[in-house]
Amino acid sequence: MNNKTSKLIKISLLSAIALILMYFDFPVIPIFPWLKIDLSDVPALLGAFGFGPIVGILIELIKNLLYFFIKGSSIAGVIANFIVGSALVLPAGFIYHRNKSKKNAIVGMVVGLLIMEVAGILANVYILLPLYGMQMSPEELAKYVTVGLLPFNGVKATMVNVLTYFLYKRVSVSIFKGEPNFGSVTDKKTV
Repeated sequence: MNNKTSKLIKISLLSAIALILMYFDFPVIPIFPWLKIDLSDVPALLGAFGFGPIVGILIELIKNLLYFFIKGSSIAGVIANFIVGSALVLPAGFIYHRNKSKKNAIVGMVVGLLIMEVAGILANVYILLPLYGMQMSPEELAKYVTVGLLPFNGVKATMVNVLTYFLYKRVSVSIFKGEPNFGSVTDKKTV
């Protein structure tokens, strides 16, 4: 099998896993029950680390399009999920690919978390709330951002980052056919 076909199959597999993970969501903040965490960004982040940030974005896009067409979900939620997931995956994949190391993987994931926080607020305030017809006073919006969105996106990004950190080393050799650069013998520490 040639490299392009192999890569396409792996991207398809990661997209399918991401789609399946989207169905397993759960609320974390009782006063905002529509904010539900799923771990579907893990395969996208694995893809971004293994193949580059553009592949991570592609996995996010495929996952969200499939979810929209299969489940018939709201387009607003799918767009927001794509924006927020891409905000995590793109910087993390970009930073890691500039110099593949454990340190850059961690820095990339932290930067991705911070960008995801900002993108999550902007996507909710300017896309989701208006599309769902939810009107909030400035006080309600401030509470929604500080008590809902910031902790929600922080918890989600942290969970995705930690899972990716521990999974990447274990799957990189078999899936991406390369020696993992973080947590390997050359780092003198194991994960």
